[in-house]
Amino acid sequence: MMNQTKVALIGAGKIGSMIVELLLSTEDYQVTVFDSDEAQFDRLPSLPRLTTLCIDVSDEEALASALKGHFAVLSATPFFLTRHVAKAAVMAGVHYLDLTEDVQSTEYVKSLAAESKATMIPQCGLAPGFISIVANDVGKRFDELDTIRMCVGALPQYPSNSLNYNLTWSTDGVINEYCEPCIAVKNGEHTIVPPLEHLEHFSLDGINYESFNTSGGLGTLAESLEGKIKNLSYQTIRYPGHRDIMKTLLQDLQLRDHRELLKRVFENALPATLQDVVLIFVTVSGMKDGQLFQETYANKIYSQEINGRFHSAIQITTAASICAVLDLLRAGELPPQGFVCQEEITLNQFLTNRFGRYYQAEKAVGIAA
Repeated sequence: MMNQTKVALIGAGKIGSMIVELLLSTEDYQVTVFDSDEAQFDRLPSLPRLTTLCIDVSDEEALASALKGHFAVLSATPFFLTRHVAKAAVMAGVHYLDLTEDVQSTEYVKSLAAESKATMIPQCGLAPGFISIVANDVGKRFDELDTIRMCVGALPQYPSNSLNYNLTWSTDGVINEYCEPCIAVKNGEHTIVPPLEHLEHFSLDGINYESFNTSGGLGTLAESLEGKIKNLSYQTIRYPGHRDIMKTLLQDLQLRDHRELLKRVFENALPATLQDVVLIFVTVSGMKDGQLFQETYANKIYSQEINGRFHSAIQITTAASICAVLDLLRAGELPPQGFVCQEEITLNQFLTNRFGRYYQAEKAVGIAA
């Protein structure tokens, strides 16, 4: 058995507290949680092998000094702090993992990887993250790829407002993915498409949903499949009607230019909930044995009790994903240095990991033709 591994976690919010619970439910990790807001530590469970440190995360030199002696740093902070944490990780010579959906932040992390003495693995969450692992795994079963459509949503089980939405994740992250340009592949060419467009409707288990373009969920998959696929897209799943209201708020009322105001409105008016469901829907088509063929992966993961505490599905899936990647890195199953894409991890590696197993929900539809 390996000795206990000391890791640093930046951010003591909803996802950060879940990461702490998962890592410390094993005997293999010690965790130091860093946050600039000391009050955030109150949400953390009282567990052995947990220490906290109040620090200005944007102070790269101070953060780098505090990171020394840790095996890795996990960033669960808002996307606009990603660059500071990544730079501090390189300065400290420790492995780096994050949950960002922000495209520009990921490009910055990738640029740092060339000078890092350790491994840089951004986008280790649900989407981007697990969704790319699934899409790449299904895609490998085809002789020739035509189209991959990736859809993910974290939704309240019991919607009660006109947006049909509750705050289950980072408010900054949601607004960012609704506002920033989206990467896609169309007819074999990389392209940029606008967010909130390409509205589609579908049903799963008798429930109606809509999906539309949002930024960041594609991760690095477009680069990894360059020259190998005709069409590749990522969309967010919501209940019908959500997209139209968001377009009114962000575009007609121009709140995309006043994100802090919109954030305050959301956090004042939309209650949080732990009773959510995560939907994962990937459809791949292409040639297999001389025939045009399609395979679909569909999965629903619900909120549940873990270690005597009830957690939302988005907390569980996001935290379990980055913990699984950390576990694989610790076990030597991932490169010890350089930039690592999510799609370099196999689906079997992920799902057989003790943290990745949280994705093996009872209601998983699985792979179907």
